[in-house]
Amino acid sequence: MPDTILVVVEQREGKLNRVSWETITAGQAIAAATGWTLEAAVVGGPASLAAEVSAKHVAKVYAIDSPKLTPYTPDAFAAGLKQFLTAKQPKLVLMPHTYQVRDFVPKLATALGRTVISDCIGFKHEGGKLTFTRQMFQGKLSADVSFTGDAPWFATFQNGAFRGDKAEDGAAAAPVETVSVEIADGVVRNKPQEVFKEAKQAVDLTQAEIIVSVGRGIREQKNIEMVKQLADALGGELAASRPICDSGWLPMDRQVGSSGQTVAPKLYLALGISGAIQHIVGMKGSKAIIAVNKDSEAPIFEIADVAVVGNLFDIVPPLIEEVKKAKAGG
Repeated sequence: MPDTILVVVEQREGKLNRVSWETITAGQAIAAATGWTLEAAVVGGPASLAAEVSAKHVAKVYAIDSPKLTPYTPDAFAAGLKQFLTAKQPKLVLMPHTYQVRDFVPKLATALGRTVISDCIGFKHEGGKLTFTRQMFQGKLSADVSFTGDAPWFATFQNGAFRGDKAEDGAAAAPVETVSVEIADGVVRNKPQEVFKEAKQAVDLTQAEIIVSVGRGIREQKNIEMVKQLADALGGELAASRPICDSGWLPMDRQVGSSGQTVAPKLYLALGISGAIQHIVGMKGSKAIIAVNKDSEAPIFEIADVAVVGNLFDIVPPLIEEVKKAKAGG
């Protein structure tokens, strides 16, 4: 029998995280390259989530169930998955590189005596050897890393490394098996509180489909209102490069980059952003990138799908009007 790849998808409050679909895309690509069987698992949450995943091109979906899995705790997830993985023995376990996964996967891997290759941006399968690509030194270098120990192997993929909308549907729904795990009393040592947010206005940019991001080319804080008007007109979220947030012109939850959020929207509009590597790392997975900068040599243009050389103050106001006209006419 071929080896098995298991994708552990993430759900929050009964909904699948968008990056989970990206991880399924990664799993499908690895399965195609290796010939291994692809399966998926949903930990906790309603039964409907497993059915949702079963529509994708996977061989089987497991709904891992226990009353102690809801609400989420790292102790319960690590204990439940350890029990399941010990019985199932997949070759490779893939997960999205989210805050939740980062919380429990070190404990899970350690409990099984295994290691994790985290925050991967790709993979290679050459000469029968599987390696994972991860960035180092804030994206300045990339390293290909392989496992040397026994399976199961654990790897997490960075948000935007693969496209969730490229996850292939199956010819028919995959079978769903409910697996009950026994988590003993006393295993869960903490009591979950509400999910932490830095501020009331905190935003999860990873879920935004349109992002309008601003950099130092905006010159003054008062000019950000113009960019906000464009974001509102497009129905998108306002974001920024690090210097804008460091200056206090926008809250830190709006920062995109290696020290901010990693995003992969359908459209990323970069206004007055030069394109330092720390910012590029956080948004290069965007499906379409439009950059506006008066410097024709700006690094952002190297990854932009559309490069507009010009002053954003000449371009943004008429663009706002055109977007409004298009919406009014549509």
